[in-house]
This record gives sequence, structure tokens and C-alpha cells, in this order.
Amino acid sequence: MAGSSFFALIDDIASILDDVSVMAKVAAKKTAGVLGDDLALNAQQLTGVNADRELPVVWAVALGSLKNKAILVPAALAISAFIPWAVTPLLMLGGAFLCFEGFEKLAHKYLPHGAEEEHHAVAEPAATDPAAYEQDKIKSAIRTDFILSAEIIAITLGAVAGASLQQQITVLAGIALVMTAGVYGIVAAIVKLDDGGLYLLRTAGAGAFGRLKEKMGRAILTAAPAMMRSLSVIGTVAMFMVGGGILTHGLPFAHHGIAAAATSMAGVPAIGSVLAVITPAVLDAVFGVVAGGVVLLAVKAIKRVLALVKKPAR
Repeated sequence: MAGSSFFALIDDIASILDDVSVMAKVAAKKTAGVLGDDLALNAQQLTGVNADRELPVVWAVALGSLKNKAILVPAALAISAFIPWAVTPLLMLGGAFLCFEGFEKLAHKYLPHGAEEEHHAVAEPAATDPAAYEQDKIKSAIRTDFILSAEIIAITLGAVAGASLQQQITVLAGIALVMTAGVYGIVAAIVKLDDGGLYLLRTAGAGAFGRLKEKMGRAILTAAPAMMRSLSVIGTVAMFMVGGGILTHGLPFAHHGIAAAATSMAGVPAIGSVLAVITPAVLDAVFGVVAGGVVLLAVKAIKRVLALVKKPAR
């Protein structure tokens, strides 16, 4: 009896692990798109950091990301269990924040006057102090990671909604750890890409293999600066795509409208399938830009009202 009970227990554990594995694969597929945006956003957040401080900064942000997920996983489980109606509004607040940050970046770059000049005046001391600049980058990256991690956790929770609590916890914790290690491992590789190119040049040596290493090293060193600059653009676009996507999915009229537009594009000869995939992403990004502008205007209006309220009467 004891032997049969033991083997029955082993069989149950194997079944649970198999279920967890299947659900984890489903969750990973559903979060893959957000993961790509998370990678682009976090890599571009590190542009401008001194080369010898890149890996320590990546490590600091990775630890911050783990802390974010340590908060988000239990919070998501609690919200799902007690107030499931709050998941969508909270995600939309996060999406609106991402759109706001993205639009603020555009405003500071292309509208350098008025309030934007004040922002630059405040930000300039941090830019001249490497330690303060580094801490600002870390805080910004962790803040952005919190929103993207929240979406990853929410999508994962949706994929395992019908599972037991034990399986939900196992899948959520597994996805959180794997995503964090994957994203920040790749980010570390990206920011040290130029060091890899330099290493290939220095160790090229003679012969055909040496010439190949030299060519690869020069190609990497040539491409690395352009790649890092492009990450800033990709990261900002990702903010609008992710933030706009969260908002449109929470607004039925916008979600159905975008789905209808994608369906209509699918009928275009030759390139219909490509347009059907691209259209939702483009429309999400456009919606994100508009939403970011609206939120920025609302924030400025609130700040002005508060300034008038606090202003002492003469």
C-alpha cells in the first residue's frame, strides 16, 4: 500500500508539473510581444551611461525588476481573487503612464520652450553629475519595468485563470524569473556589444580566421553606436505601442475598430496578410501618441491649478 501510494504521489506530481509546463508555454507565447518591447525599452534606458558602469547599472535595474515582480505576483493573485474587476482599470492606468512618458520624451526633444526649458534646467545638474545621472537612469528604468512587468503578469494570470492556486503561483513565479533573466541578460549583452567587437580586434591574430575575427570586430564596432541610438527610438515607439495597446484593449470601441481595420486590410492583394499584422500595432501606437498628449496636457493643467491655489494672495 505504501509503495503504491508513493508511486501515485509521484504520478500526481508529474501530472502537475506537466500541466504547469504547458501553461507556462502558453503564457510565454502570449507575453512574447511585451517581452520584446520590455527589452527595447530597458536597453534604451541605459544609453548615456559610462561604459565601465553599464553592467552594474543593468544589475541594479534587474534587482529592481525582481522586486517589482515580488510585489506584482502576490498583488495580481490577490486582485484576481478578490477584486477581478480592478485588473483592467489598473492596467489602463499603467498604459496611460507609459504613453505619457513617451510623449514627454517627444515634447522635451522637439518642443524645447516654456515648461520644457524648466525641465531641462532641472535635469541639467543630474546630467553633469555621473552618480546622480546613473541613479536617475536606474529609477526611470525600474519605473518603466514596473508597468511592463504588470502587463506580463496580468497576461500570464489570464492564461492560467482556470488553474489551481498552486499552479498559478508556480507559473507566475516561473515566468517572472525567466523573463527577468532573459531580458536583462540580453540587455547586458547589447550594452557590452562594443566591448565584444574590441576584443575580436585585439585577439584577431594572423591567418584566415584572424582576418575573419578582425572583420567581425570592425563590423560590430561600426554598428554598435547606430544600434544604441536606434534603441532610443525603438524604446519610445514601444512605449506608445504597449501603452496604446493596453488602452485600446480596455476600450471596446477602440479594440473593435482596430480589429475591423485589420480585417479590412487583410483583403488587400499580395500584402494583405502583412498589413493585417502591422495595422493593429500602428493604430495602437497612434492611439498611444494621442493619449500621451492628452495626459501631458492634463498633468500640466493640474500643475497650473495647484500652483495658483498655492500662490499666496497679494
